[in-house]
Amino acid sequence: MSEPLWRHALGRELRRRRHARGETLHATAGRAGVSPQYLSEVERGRKEPSSEMIAAVAGALGTDLAGLTRGVADGLATAPRARGPQCAYTLAA
Repeated sequence: MSEPLWRHALGRELRRRRHARGETLHATAGRAGVSPQYLSEVERGRKEPSSEMIAAVAGALGTDLAGLTRGVADGLATAPRARGPQCAYTLAA
């Protein structure tokens, strides 16, 4: 079984919280002091943000590092675990 990457779990939790607030990337990124493009990359698990950046985005979402970390941990606890390489096959009819 492979464990999910922290950056993917963090990104999912940030996006979940942003959507729960009904906010756009632009609004959240503006309050956090980051570009919308960067926040999008973080939410998609493509960037490893610094602890300072995570704290800024958490604050922009109305939470703190402890609350955000609990949300990420809860998501990891309930996430299905992959077994081996994930492959998708398409059969032509």
